[in-house]
Amino acid sequence: MGHHRIICPQCRREFSGYALSCECSSLLKTEYTNSLELRSLPGLWKFLDWLPCQNPLDTKVGSVTFRSIGLGKELGLANLFISFSGYWPERGAFNLTGSFKDLEASPTVARAQEAGIEALTIASAGNTARAFAHVANNTGFEVYLIVPKSYLHMLWTPEIPSEHIHLLTVDGDYCETIEMAAEFCQLNGITPEGGAKNVARRDGMGTVMLEAAYTMKRLPDHYFQAIGSGTGAISCWEMANRLRSHNWKGNPVLHLSQNFPFIPIYRAWEAGRRQILPDDLQNARECIEGIHAVVLSNRNPPYSPTGGLYDALSTTKGKVYSVTNSDARKAGRLFEALEGIDILPAAEVAIASLLQAVESEYVNSTDHILL
Repeated sequence: MGHHRIICPQCRREFSGYALSCECSSLLKTEYTNSLELRSLPGLWKFLDWLPCQNPLDTKVGSVTFRSIGLGKELGLANLFISFSGYWPERGAFNLTGSFKDLEASPTVARAQEAGIEALTIASAGNTARAFAHVANNTGFEVYLIVPKSYLHMLWTPEIPSEHIHLLTVDGDYCETIEMAAEFCQLNGITPEGGAKNVARRDGMGTVMLEAAYTMKRLPDHYFQAIGSGTGAISCWEMANRLRSHNWKGNPVLHLSQNFPFIPIYRAWEAGRRQILPDDLQNARECIEGIHAVVLSNRNPPYSPTGGLYDALSTTKGKVYSVTNSDARKAGRLFEALEGIDILPAAEVAIASLLQAVESEYVNSTDHILL
């Protein structure tokens, strides 16, 4: 795979194949030998030069970016841009499972196939499992999906499920599901997908920043996203840094949000700590049961490692918001009324954080903002 290498940013050790970790406990990252040349391919595959695979899958998944008229006018923001990663054919968005997890699944399966891997295990709260199930249906790649039993209602596919999808349920929360998936991999010798450690997952999600930058013809001043693990925010931070290394100007401030009462990253960041402490996770199970956006419920996010969320927030002078269920729902209704489409609860949390930022004057009316 000559157009990139996988390295540990701390010790500079180089890895091959489907590597996921280094003894340094840093997040591995990809370094691409080529500058980015847009390909005449659909969806995220136009950015193939900066994806850790060589052979695109037959899919149109990708994000679309457009200037907001309705919400931007309502908030007095002249340069509010929306990155939409769902299914909205009128806008050119064809993520059939309805979330930006489609951006993770396709590059990950392509990378795994090129590394000679025949199956992956995926722990999910719902959205990620849907995305990998869809890819398995279309490619014949084997996936073992491990999800909390209480989230089964979130697991569906746009087509009839095939024999390549294997489903296991856990009588527990998302964190316990991740632990069970790790045990399952060890007992059965199946490769774990890797979560935040998987460079294909991160670079796939990072195409959100690429799509936005090429649409806006610049990097945004601010980037808003709701987070469970924060992997998507790390991904867009990494991709912005790649663009900056190729003479794109700017350093987008990360504005990240969690759904109250489950707010461990918010608490750690507000306290100025690199570590999430047990007190930040007090009554975690009850808190998770009380949130509107259940996918924002990771109890072990990549916050502390080198190259993780703490570094991303620190280097961009970022902010973390706590958003209540009622504020999230209110923001979702506002978005649907002004932009003409309904959105998932996590996106509602992100919009509510933007409303907080406008009210607190953390952003200016002429700033270029990516939501």
